[in-house]
Amino acid sequence: MSQPDRSRPDRDGPLLTQRAALVFLLAALAGAGATVLAALAGNPWPVAVSVGGGAAGSAVLFFKEIIG
Repeated sequence: MSQPDRSRPDRDGPLLTQRAALVFLLAALAGAGATVLAALAGNPWPVAVSVGGGAAGSAVLFFKEIIG
């Protein structure tokens, strides 16, 4: 009886679709931009990172609906 080949997984597909990768890329760029702008406006870094995280979360929802 032969052993199954365990060197390769059963599925060789991508982990993310191109649409999902594009949505997450644009969301990351929007979050980074919001973080930088909030920091340049004089906010402390923890506040700026919180602003960027909120912007990235909102951007995921926005770009998911726009890119279709």
